[in-house]
Amino acid sequence: MHLLRWPLPALLSWAVAWVAFTGLTATGFALGPAVFAAALLGGGLALLHQARWRRLIVALGFPLSMLVVLRAAALPAWAWLLPLALLALAYPRRTWTDAPWFPTPQGALSALRGWAPLPSGARLLDAGCGLGHGLRELRLAYPDACIEGIEWSGLLARMAAWRCPWAKIHRGDMWTQDWAPFALVYVFQRPETMERVWAKASLEMAAGAWLISLDFEIAGQVAHTTLPLSRGHSLWVYRLPVSEHARHGAIGSIEPSKPV
Repeated sequence: MHLLRWPLPALLSWAVAWVAFTGLTATGFALGPAVFAAALLGGGLALLHQARWRRLIVALGFPLSMLVVLRAAALPAWAWLLPLALLALAYPRRTWTDAPWFPTPQGALSALRGWAPLPSGARLLDAGCGLGHGLRELRLAYPDACIEGIEWSGLLARMAAWRCPWAKIHRGDMWTQDWAPFALVYVFQRPETMERVWAKASLEMAAGAWLISLDFEIAGQVAHTTLPLSRGHSLWVYRLPVSEHARHGAIGSIEPSKPV
């Protein structure tokens, strides 16, 4: 339902926890038991979500906000607007339906070139590049490639451009950008958007191009390979089939099905 689109469920869960805490203290509960009960309620509400990052956000919302309230009771009222303003700059409303910002782990793409070799000078895209962690990993894997990133958040895009001056950073919408020029597109999205990612790649990318997803597979599609990573991460490597995209032409002579 549109009215319950994320992050509204998280805000409602936090509000319920705070209402419970207020009600318990009003009826005579001591501060400690009231905080514990409200936090427990927030943790229970977090279990209603499937995505781990959403569960974490919902579960930690009340305890963290309570900690801030207890530590910062002396702050003026306007000070609470500063973190909200920073959050709005870093994570605009339009991006709430996409994945939240989580950095690509160090070394996550180190073995990628062996499975998805590309000619020198190939154009690569990090779709939703955040602060540039994925851009740096792509550069380590493909030092001779032309690497680009796109990010809707203006603040994160500027910071990524500062951290990765060798990359071309676009401030814009990854869903409206044309992926046709790219030999490889890297995404770190969320399970709900992977079908949309594949539809866009299939429509726009050339035959033989590579689509790389950190952690999330594409339902109904057979991966070229899956690479297990540390800390429970995994890398899903997909290749656009030639038969469906002959009108685009193949990208280079990149046919191996095992590391080279």
